[in-house]
Formats: sequence, C-alpha cells, structure tokens
Amino acid sequence: MLGDHLLRFAGFELDQQRAELRGADGTPIKLRPKTFEMLRLFAASGGRVLSKQELMEAVWPNVHVGEDSLFQCIRELRTALGDERRQLIKLASGGGYLLATEVLAGPEPGPVQAERTATDPTGEVAPLPPVEVAAVRPQRAWFGLSRQATVAAVAGLCVIVMGLAVAAPALKPDLLFKRTPPRLAVMPIVDDSKDARGAAMAAEVTARLTDGFARIQNISVVAPRLAAKGGDGTGAPAASSDYELRGELERRDRSWTLRARIIKAATGEVQSVIAASVAAEEMDAQLAQSRLVAGVGHGLARRLNEILEARVPRAPVAGASAGGDKVAVEQALASINQTTRERFGAAQAMLQKALSDYPDNLDIAVALASLQMRGIQMVWFSPEEAVAVEAKANATLEQALRSKPNSIAVLEAYCRFLSATNHFVESLVTCAKALSFDPWNGSALYLIGLGQVYLGRFDDALATFLQADRYDTPQASRWTWLLGAGMTYALMGRYEEALPWLQRSIAITPGTGRSHFLLGAAYQRTGRLEEARAAIAEGLKLRPGTTRQSVSPPMKNASPVCVEAWERVVQAEVDAGLPEQ
Repeated sequence: MLGDHLLRFAGFELDQQRAELRGADGTPIKLRPKTFEMLRLFAASGGRVLSKQELMEAVWPNVHVGEDSLFQCIRELRTALGDERRQLIKLASGGGYLLATEVLAGPEPGPVQAERTATDPTGEVAPLPPVEVAAVRPQRAWFGLSRQATVAAVAGLCVIVMGLAVAAPALKPDLLFKRTPPRLAVMPIVDDSKDARGAAMAAEVTARLTDGFARIQNISVVAPRLAAKGGDGTGAPAASSDYELRGELERRDRSWTLRARIIKAATGEVQSVIAASVAAEEMDAQLAQSRLVAGVGHGLARRLNEILEARVPRAPVAGASAGGDKVAVEQALASINQTTRERFGAAQAMLQKALSDYPDNLDIAVALASLQMRGIQMVWFSPEEAVAVEAKANATLEQALRSKPNSIAVLEAYCRFLSATNHFVESLVTCAKALSFDPWNGSALYLIGLGQVYLGRFDDALATFLQADRYDTPQASRWTWLLGAGMTYALMGRYEEALPWLQRSIAITPGTGRSHFLLGAAYQRTGRLEEARAAIAEGLKLRPGTTRQSVSPPMKNASPVCVEAWERVVQAEVDAGLPEQ
C-alpha cells in the first residue's frame, strides 16, 4: 500500500492531502468526494483487484447502497481519466476492478509508465499493444527539449508576458485571462413538510443537490454560511456568490414535493423555478430523494446552462425569432412524448415550418437535426432519405458545436447523431460532456447505455439504464431507458428479467414495433408461447415486412460480443413467429 500523500500514475497526480486529482498540466480535475475516495483506493491498492463489495464497503461505510452507485463512480472515474476505452480502470475476471497502471509515490516527479492491460473475451487481463498508450496518457509540456531549447522557450514566454503587461491597459481583462466560473450557493432546503421524516429528507436533498451541481464543469459551488439556530433556518448566502439555489420540501396528502429556484444573488431576480413530486408511500426514501433531486436538478441545470451560454459573446444571428424558436422546439418535442410515426411527422413538419420562417436560427436547426436522428434510429426514413438527412444534420451540428460548444441541447443532438450513425465510442465522449453540464440527464444516459450495448459492455449498459430510471428525467424519454434495460437483459439471456421492462416501455410508447419483437423473444424463451406469437404479430402490424434479415438494428462498428448476442435474440424472435424472409 502506498502511504505518500502524492501519487502519480499515467500522467495524473493524486494529492491525498488536498483531496485533489490533477492532470498533466497541473489543472485540478473535479471529482465528487465518493468518486475521489474510490480513485484513492485504486491508486493505493498496489495494482490489486478490488471486489465490488470491498469498494462499496470502503466508499460507503455503514450505508446500504446498490451497485448503481458503484457503477456511477466507475463511469465518472473513466470520464475524468479520459479512459473511454477502459484501459486504466479495468473490469477483472470475477467482477472486481483494478487500476491497471504503475503508481509512483513521493514528492519528486519522475517518469510514469502506464502498465497497459486489456480484457480478453474470457475476462482475463492481458497486455495491450504499445501503440494504444497515447490515447490514455496526456503528454507533458517541455519533455524531450534540450536545455538550450528550454531556456529559449522560457525566455520567449517572458517576452510575451512582458508585452501583455505593457498592453494590458488597452485590453479588456477577459481577453487576457479566462473568465472566472460563476459561483452557485446551494442553500439548505427548508423543511415545510410537517412530517417527522422531513428534516432528514431535506438535509439529504440539500447534500445531493450540492454534489450534483458540484459536478457541473463550468460553475463552482460554494458552501453557504449557515444562519444561527433560531431564524428561518435557511442560512445566509455564501460570500460573493453569483447565484443562489433555494427551495422547500413539502408533504401533501400522499406525496413529497420539492420546489426550488435559482436566484441572481446581486438583484434577487428569480431565474428559474422548478417543482418535482414523488409518491410518498410507493418507493423507498433513497429512490424518492433521487427522483426529487433529479426532477429539479435537471430543469435548473438546463436553465443555468442557457443563462451561461447567453453570457458568452457571439456574433448576432440573422433571422432571430424573438422567442419563437423556443416555442416551436417545445411544441415539437411535446408532440412526440409517445413516439409514433405520425407524431414524428407532425413534429418534423412543425420544426421545418419554423426553420423556413427563421432560416438562420441555429436552435431550430439543431432541434430538427436531433429529431431526425431519432427518426433514423426508429427506421422511419428510407435508406436514400437517411443518407441526405445524415449529411445535412452533420453540417448543422458541426456549425452548432463551433458556435455553442457547451450547450446541453447541442451536445445532446450531436450525441444522438453519433449514436444513430454507429459512432459509438465518439458518442460516449460527447454524451459524457453533456452530463458534465446536466448530471441528471436521462436522455444522455440512455444514449451512453446504447453505446455501451453496441460495444459489448452489457453490465455497464444495464447500470446506465438503471441509473436513468432512478433519475426518471426527462419523463418524456422514460420509455427509452426502459426499453434499453429490457433489451440489455435480453441480450444477456436474462429473459425473465427483461419482461417487466419491455412491458413498461410498451405501455408508455406502444408504436415502435422493435419493443414488441423483443417482447416476443422474451416470451418465447420463458415458455409463454402464445404471448410470444401475439407480440410478434403486433410488431409486424407496426413494421410490416420485417424479417430475420431486417429486424436487427445496423451493426456497423458493433463488437462481436454484441453481434452474437443479437443473433441469439433474433433466433428467439424467429422461433416466436418472425418470418425468415
């Protein structure tokens, strides 16, 4: 076990004394406390495999948590380390995890060599080719330069700095220095419940909101100065905060309701108000807290993202719609809450009309591209139409990313584009960035889970879909992660567990067809043959002409593990009555 306070691995520094992870350039990388503790355990383990139970008992002592909390920390670590290919945090044989790289301890810097490993199809750990190192290990500046070249470079930098100092009075400050992230103070949620459990519930909700907003990369969360006991218990604002999050927890009849708002600290102007409710008796306290926090956190995070994006100076957009774009987008999205071909067509027509009225409005164009990517995923375009739609969407989204690289709506749309066009590794990266601005984004989690499915990472995918279900935001997309969980269970051969997820998804959105085919496979493999045939028949009504050759989604870039699993599911569908040709 390594006891030094500074640990180095794969170009990163883990400062145990300051509880900080730093990249190769010394920049701190934001981690939640639980995620940092898990990374510390990995770094101090000496390369030993840590079991899931061992990790959960160490990170959450004396607290019962499900494996979804563990998987969430693993996902956050891989994102922070740029480990999308899972070359650092490895799933080992037997289900445990290890940090697959050499860890050096001590105050003096030294070369760090990544011990590169991979998992073969049997789950055993095996070496990776050397060519893969660059994808995981950031490069350090100045390494490899001669002494003379280093001196010259430093001298040149000094000249630049002196020149900037002379020119500073004529330049705007934010041209010289990066703008300081806005500060958000999460105030203690007020317990207005008149329930014995209310105070504990309000405190836990406050903590979860604080943790969630602390994960958003372009803001800093500051702790409030708590008011003295006695008053209203709401606490005093933290010094110099730009925004405050305040809210109240109520208990009415059979439900808990959380109301929260973001307030501009300098003026008291309310920027956004969101409310979320959950049934008090139908779920355990942990799930209720998760859904309350996600219900308000999702909406407030998106609104905060809009506010911060509006602060970034950009060239004016011709044809601005003075709010018309927002109305058109919201109406279009509302029309496809239950996705059918007809609703999809109505939403597409609505956005195309809005775009013809405001042809230079990027927000409408992005919404249309995102909607059409959903149409491609649902196979509602002919092959020829799909090619044209993809090309136009790609151009639109590349322009949007240049203009609004931190916009949740743009990142979501591009993530969906990458997923719909089978660029699964790239989609994981883009969706993870969307989550870095809205940690409760169920749509982004669904697309991450979908990418994990096609990459053959079924355990990760299932954990992602279950996390999306735990958040349940936005509820209009609920059927997608229900379908995702049912599909993953089926691909894993766990058909009995797949049934309730597929049934719940179809109850919300019955018009997709693919859900019925999967349900037919699950019924077939669990011996419910009549129900299997009925489900396949319903799927053929929705997607006439579907056969063994056309029932599977496109498999370009899919892993062999995924392809083989789909073949087994398709065989079950054929056994249940799906035509061979």
